[in-house]
Amino acid sequence: MRTVLIIFLFSLNINGQNLNINNDFDYSLIRNSILLGETKTNYSFNIRPLIANNFEALLKSPFKTVFKNSKNTIEIKSLGIDYFFEYNSNHPYKNNNGTMIPNKGYQHVFSPGIFFKIGPLSIQLKPEHHYSENKIFDGFWEGHYPVIWRDRYKLWNKADIPERFGEKRHNSTNLGQSSINLNWKNLSLGISNENIWWGPSIRNSIMMSNNSAGFKHISFRTNNPIKTFIGDFEWQIITGRLENSGYTPPNTDYEYAGTKLYIPKINQNGETDDWRYLQGYILSYSPKWIDGLSLGFIRWVQMYSALIEGKYWWLEGNPTYFPAFQNLFRKNDRYENYESQTDQAAGIFFRWLWKDSKAEFYAEFHHNDAKQNLRDLLLDSDHSRAVTIGLQKVFDINNNFFLFNWEWTQMEQNASRLIRNAGSWYEHSYVFDGFTNRGEVLGSAIGPGSNSHYLSLNKIEGDMKLGVGIEIIDHDNDFYHLAFSSARDFRRYWKDFNLHLNFNKRFQNFNLSSNLVFIRSLNYQWELDDSYGSFYSPGRDVNNIHISFKMTYFTDF
Repeated sequence: MRTVLIIFLFSLNINGQNLNINNDFDYSLIRNSILLGETKTNYSFNIRPLIANNFEALLKSPFKTVFKNSKNTIEIKSLGIDYFFEYNSNHPYKNNNGTMIPNKGYQHVFSPGIFFKIGPLSIQLKPEHHYSENKIFDGFWEGHYPVIWRDRYKLWNKADIPERFGEKRHNSTNLGQSSINLNWKNLSLGISNENIWWGPSIRNSIMMSNNSAGFKHISFRTNNPIKTFIGDFEWQIITGRLENSGYTPPNTDYEYAGTKLYIPKINQNGETDDWRYLQGYILSYSPKWIDGLSLGFIRWVQMYSALIEGKYWWLEGNPTYFPAFQNLFRKNDRYENYESQTDQAAGIFFRWLWKDSKAEFYAEFHHNDAKQNLRDLLLDSDHSRAVTIGLQKVFDINNNFFLFNWEWTQMEQNASRLIRNAGSWYEHSYVFDGFTNRGEVLGSAIGPGSNSHYLSLNKIEGDMKLGVGIEIIDHDNDFYHLAFSSARDFRRYWKDFNLHLNFNKRFQNFNLSSNLVFIRSLNYQWELDDSYGSFYSPGRDVNNIHISFKMTYFTDF
């Protein structure tokens, strides 16, 4: 019996190491190769990280084997060394960079890795060392009137999004992209600290992205699509632990009308620093009859650990360890007080790859609050919604390939807020840390109330990509309308106009992805001096330079 069990375990279809989401080179290369028709895959690209083994030919097997036994049941691989570097000259510019923080000055992440496979068990050890100068920079303007500071604190008291992460340099090591998984055929069950990306978007995933550091979680997922008679299915179910940052907003001693503006982030027992219980899932379906189409559903629910552990003894109702699988509509809520203590979001997405046209179109549409019932969803579908829409197209011009990319994201509330205010995305009235981990939003990098347009044109030549992009970001219009609409002040929108220069290339022993961004911020931090004689006088406009280099060196044993 023991021999049969060993043979069974070691004959399973074992998957390899995951591709680091923070490594732009690999994911850009794979997605572009699929658009060009050079790589055939039934992956939907809606659940990441991806498995490296499925793209070995394209990636040219960069991960070097240290040891492998004759039966291929035991294997050790080097995952190379990642070195990610960023620099901001004036103020933070942060976009999907994992462990890195909003920072002025220099910061880096250094991450070596090694992968073990022993039968059905795979162990990926990839810790990250993070260093940040964390220089002081001009934050929310101290010249704003006290009532404006009051309105700004309405966000800061409902989401753990500090402007600056303390006053000292950061120098720490964490688990990074490490994981332990038990694999069986196309399924995987494990524990992980890796970053996760849900949905088809490239720059702004609304529900789950690598904008913050990875968090500890249990994961049950498909490593490869599950084929059925109606099409392919992929999914991931996670249960995780989210932490707060430990940092506060600026000027916590400020008062308005005799009341302190800052409210400590406490649970209903009055305890600070309570971790949050997160459960979520994504289901992606690729119909058999429509080539290239995938569509799906995402939902997550979070709450303070005190609630899930039953410490809110005065609340009617029983906590459940599977909240993401209950009460999609509010009409199913049995206990109003209990349900109001949970923060949740849900929505749909699709991605359609047009192979003959070398193009793809994708979209996400999500709500950050549960609807009362189906009728409420149909009648007021814009309430509390956020959306991302994107398009990629490869043009063949004289045997030269040019990749056009457009992506638009709206996190700002729309006109529905006039009669039914939903609050900004990623904040919550009872889960005061909001949908964050260690002080950063887990979803769209532009943050609550913001909007983004991004256009780029890149030349693709083999594994080299060179191009330019234009990005326009409206910073937190939810706050802007709250603070300045009563004065009908239309002069103060804080808007960034960003010019990108991108370069990716594979060299002999390392991959490089780089991004140089010139940022022109108009009315930075909504700053405008009313003392000028002219009404439509310019506000404070500042320039910022952002430099990003991401290199992976592949050691050769």
